[in-house]
Amino acid sequence: MRRMALLLVLLTFVSFAFTQDAAKTSFISENVDKSADPCVDFFQYACGNWLAKHPIPADRATYGTGQMVFDQNLDALHEALEVAANPTAKRSAAERRVGDYYAACIDERGINAAGTKPLQPELARINAITSKAGLAGEIAHLHSIGLRDGTQIAQSGRAKSLFDFTAFLDDKNSTKVIPIVDAGGIGLPDRDMYVDDDERSKGLREGYVKHIENMFALMGESPEKAAADAKAVMAIETELAKVSMTRTDRRDPNSIYHKMTMKELQALSPNFNWTVYFSAVGVPAPQGLNVREPNFVKGMNAAIEMHPLDHWKTYLKWQLVHAAAPLLPTKFVDENFDFYGKQLTGTKQLRPRWKRCIASADAALGDDLGVLFIEKKFGPDSKKRMQTMVDNLEKSLAADIESVDWMSPETKKAAMVKFHAITNKIGYPDHPRTYPTAVITRTTPLANYWSAAADDLKWTLARMKKPADKSEWQMSASTLNAYYDPQMNNINFPAGILQPPYFSNENDDALNYGAIGGVIGHELTHGFDDQGRQYDAEGNLRDWWTAEDGKKFQERATCMQKEYDAFTVKDPANPDKPIHLNGKLTLGENAADNGGLRIAYMALEDSLKGKEQTLIDGYTPQQRVFMGWGTVWCNNYRDQAAALQAKTNEHSVSKYRVNGVVQNMPEFQKAFSCKAGQPMVSQSACRIW
Repeated sequence: MRRMALLLVLLTFVSFAFTQDAAKTSFISENVDKSADPCVDFFQYACGNWLAKHPIPADRATYGTGQMVFDQNLDALHEALEVAANPTAKRSAAERRVGDYYAACIDERGINAAGTKPLQPELARINAITSKAGLAGEIAHLHSIGLRDGTQIAQSGRAKSLFDFTAFLDDKNSTKVIPIVDAGGIGLPDRDMYVDDDERSKGLREGYVKHIENMFALMGESPEKAAADAKAVMAIETELAKVSMTRTDRRDPNSIYHKMTMKELQALSPNFNWTVYFSAVGVPAPQGLNVREPNFVKGMNAAIEMHPLDHWKTYLKWQLVHAAAPLLPTKFVDENFDFYGKQLTGTKQLRPRWKRCIASADAALGDDLGVLFIEKKFGPDSKKRMQTMVDNLEKSLAADIESVDWMSPETKKAAMVKFHAITNKIGYPDHPRTYPTAVITRTTPLANYWSAAADDLKWTLARMKKPADKSEWQMSASTLNAYYDPQMNNINFPAGILQPPYFSNENDDALNYGAIGGVIGHELTHGFDDQGRQYDAEGNLRDWWTAEDGKKFQERATCMQKEYDAFTVKDPANPDKPIHLNGKLTLGENAADNGGLRIAYMALEDSLKGKEQTLIDGYTPQQRVFMGWGTVWCNNYRDQAAALQAKTNEHSVSKYRVNGVVQNMPEFQKAFSCKAGQPMVSQSACRIW
C-alpha cells in the first residue's frame, strides 16, 4: 500500500457491561497463541497459532493471511479463465482477450518447441544498431514493448532499459498529464545492492553476474563470451546504480520534481538524442516534462560515452531476455527462478504455471481480468457496506484533525480543505479499459505481452491530450492491495482486498473495523504523512503548512523514525549482526499504520454508542478491533525475504506493523489491561495523527 500518516487521538473510555454472544463464532480465536501475553508480544499472541499451522509453502518467500486471500482470489480467477480460454464458448471481448492470453501462456509445450525464435526479430533489431546514435530509437522501441515501469510480466522485477519513461500528472499542476523521465536500467531490486559492502550485497552481486552469464549461455553463447558479456552488463548497471538516488532520498517529492524543456533535457545528456527518442515513442514534441533525477540523466550520458557500442548492444539484449524470461522455454524460467526466487528471497520451488500465467494476464490485461473477478467475488451489498465504513472513518479523521493540539488553526483549516476534497473509489473502475490496439492470439505468448504493453503505452501517452481523469485506477480490480494517490487526492480499494478476513459481510463491525477499517484509515492517513502532506487539496505539490506546524510535524515524524529504526530482522549472511529497519524509508507506511488503526478505533467507538456491548469469542469489541488488525498481518518470512524487505521496502515487516502500532496506543493498553513497563507499553509513545 502506497503512502501513509494521520492524526492520533487519545480516547476516554467509559465502563460497559458485556454479555457473551454464544451464537457468534470467529476465526480469530483459532489464530491465538494462548501461551503468549498480548502485552509482551501482541503479534505472537494474535498470530502465533496461525503461524504455526501455516508454514511457508515451497513456492513462496513469505506466507500470511494476505497470501491466503491471494490464493483464494487466484482460485476464482483460475476457474473464470478456464472458461474464458475455451474458444468454443460464447465470450465477451474481454473474455476473449484475457482467455486467449492465458491459453497462450499456459501452453508450456508450445513455448518450449518455439525456443528462442520469438526473440530473434528483436535481437536482430539490436544487432542492426551501427552507432550509439541508434540507441535512442531502439530504447524507445524496447520501452514500447514493456521494458519500462508499468505493466511488467517478469516476476524477476521490472526491466527498465537504460531509464524509465511514463506520463502522469504534473506534481505542481494536477490538471495536466506530462511525460516523466526517471532513473532505471538495473536488474537487481535496489541500487544499494550494487554499492554496499555487506556480505549479503556482495554475495547477491556475484550471484547476479553468474545468472546473467547463465542466461547468455542458454541463448547459445560460448562460456567465454557469456562470462564476458555478463561482466559488461554488470559494469553498465553499476554505473547507472551509482548515479541513482536512494529510495530514502526519493521520499521527498520535491527531490524528484524537476520540470524542464526538451532543450534543457538534451543539455543534460548530449550523447542521447531525445528528439529521436520522443518521436519514436510517440511524443513528437513535448512542451515540458518532469526529469525526476537530473543527476541520473547526466550519469547516463557519461555511461553512454564510457562504454563501447558492443557493450551497449549486449546490455540491451540482456534487458530484453530478462523481461521476457517468464514466457520463454522452461530452461530460462528455471534459471530466472534460481536467482530471483531461490537466491534473492529463499523461495524453494517455482509456482505452478497456471498461477504465473494469471499474474502475467493481470499485468498485461488487468482490467479484462478484473471484469471476470468482479462477477465472482464482489457484489453490491459488499460495496454498500464498505462505503458506509469509509464514510464513518472519514468522520473520525475529520474529528481527529480538529482535535489535535499541536497544529495551528491556520494549518488545520487548510488540512480540512484537503480532507473534504478526498474522494474514494471502491471495488472496480466504472469504465474498465478495453485495450483497442492489443493483438492477442492463442499461439504467441511473448508477442501477446509485447502488444498489450504497446497498447498500454499508447493509452498512457494519449492522456496528455485530455484533461486529467481522476477516475483512473492504478491497480486492477482483482489486486489484493489498496492505495492513496496524493496527486488525485483519492483512496482506492480494489475488490481483491475486500475479501475475508480483511472484509466480510459476515464479520461483526469490530472485526471489520480492525481489519479493513485499519486499511481504510491507513490510506486516508497517507494524505497527511511525510509525503502526502506536501500535496494540497487539488493534488498539487505545495507547502500549505505554517513553518512552525511543519517543524512540529517533523519532530513527531522523527520520533516514529527512530522507533522503527530500532526494530531488526535476521541477516542470513551474517546472523550475528541483525539488519535494522530503515525508519526513514518506512516512515510513511508506519505513520499510516499508526494513524489508520487509531481512526478505525475511533469510528468503531462512535458506531457503538448506545448499543449493547457483546463478547464474541471472549473478546470485547475494543479488543476485537486489535485482533482484527493483528490477524490481517499474520505472516511467516524466509530469512532472505525478511532481509530483502528490510533493505528495500517502504513497508515494515509484519511483526512491526502490529507491535509498532499497538505499543503506541493507550487504547490497546486499556483494552488488554497492560501495565507500565511491559513491551507493548511504549515509554515514549510516538504519535503523529
